Amino acid sequence: MNITKTHLWVLLAFALLIRLISLATYPLMDSTEARYGEMARLMVETHNWLTPQFDYGIPFWGKPPMFTWMSAYGIELFGLNEFAVRAPHWLAGVVTIILTAFMAKRAGFSALIAALVLATCGIFSIAAGAVMTDMALTLAMTIAMMGFYYCWSGKDKYCRLWGYLSFFGLASGLLAKGPVALVIMGIAVFPWLVIQHGFINAFKVLWQRFPIVSGVALMLAIALPWYIMAERATPGFIDYFIVGEHFKRYIISGWKGDLYGSAHVHTRGMIWLFWLYSAAPWSIVLPVIAWKRRNLLKTLEPDHKKLFSYLLCWLISPMILFTLAGNILPAYVLPGVPAIGILIAMLVDKHDFRWVTGVAALVPVLLMIAMLVMNMGRADRRSDRVIFEHITDNAPVFYVGHRPFSGQFYSRGKAKQLKNNNELNHLSRFHLIGKEAEVYALIHAQSLSCTYEFTAKSKRSLYTCLAR
Repeated sequence: MNITKTHLWVLLAFALLIRLISLATYPLMDSTEARYGEMARLMVETHNWLTPQFDYGIPFWGKPPMFTWMSAYGIELFGLNEFAVRAPHWLAGVVTIILTAFMAKRAGFSALIAALVLATCGIFSIAAGAVMTDMALTLAMTIAMMGFYYCWSGKDKYCRLWGYLSFFGLASGLLAKGPVALVIMGIAVFPWLVIQHGFINAFKVLWQRFPIVSGVALMLAIALPWYIMAERATPGFIDYFIVGEHFKRYIISGWKGDLYGSAHVHTRGMIWLFWLYSAAPWSIVLPVIAWKRRNLLKTLEPDHKKLFSYLLCWLISPMILFTLAGNILPAYVLPGVPAIGILIAMLVDKHDFRWVTGVAALVPVLLMIAMLVMNMGRADRRSDRVIFEHITDNAPVFYVGHRPFSGQFYSRGKAKQLKNNNELNHLSRFHLIGKEAEVYALIHAQSLSCTYEFTAKSKRSLYTCLAR
């Protein structure tokens, strides 16, 4: 069969649609999605749009609020459900795809190929619709990198506007994940400028072509007020977030200062392996096709205003930053992933449509399989949604032992962690949730009258208790 652009459009639409549909098909799972979903729920309930909260009255200093704002607005629009908290992140992914396609089209390459590659890149497909910080940062970095390149390469009246757009992207990055956005962009663009102009001239070009002073002023005017207000609202935020999250987390493997979880300890340099498998299948395709089209590369770079090398610097900048870091996650490669779509669009032609279609179909097919597996009970192992589906009254709910974030979210904050057994006194009816042995020990010790109801795949059991 002859593969045409129509087939590619259908595959792109299918990839985006299947991810959109999937947003409502599985529960928020502990700990990341349920934690961030609960923070958005708390933001809407308490009307505190300034400081994300880890729990009632406990500020979350680990990240800026953009991702929480996104999910909170989703709740305002669609109500309290999985689709609501995920949909804004899917939309951010779609906008990132559109911007990537725009860059490819403007350079004279296939916008469709660029969009299809990005939409079917493993880590991007997962993050586009997951309640995480990373898609907001990826969109912000795409805006910043696009604006920077067109400001550098343009000589028309819109050149400085592109520069301001870049600083707007950086401001968004500061609100999405913090100063790491500035570092990632610096690692991408400054070495590239040095390659193009030399070390000294790189500074001259920055000053001559970019609205440095007014652009920085714009960036600070957008982002700095929130940092100031957040520190005033909860003193200590700046010290923890800037010093702890940006220096100690990076330098100290297994950093013990994390207030909200535990550090993710990995061998230094592991970020490159993360990129290889998390950005698959295109992380594998890119080096193969680049080698096969190596003769084409000789003309691509000079004929397209150094775009190929710019995209490479963009792609690898997160990996360079986190090569020496011990506390990393696969999603840390995401800010550079949009570049892979344009890179592959620069290297393929219409004769490649057949194998491009086959490769692009992998992720949507795997996503459908994953949705099927999760809805057969796999997701319930990491979520307590199913437990609260068995609670049909408004009686108080207490967790014996650990209370997961999914329990907080699906109980709308009503499920409390039992810290003092006296809390059960004078209650005519209540529910207990926890590991069977722990709950049974409490029932026996307090001589409670409880009925076993259900044990979820998370291995937590539900009991209904009546006054003694």
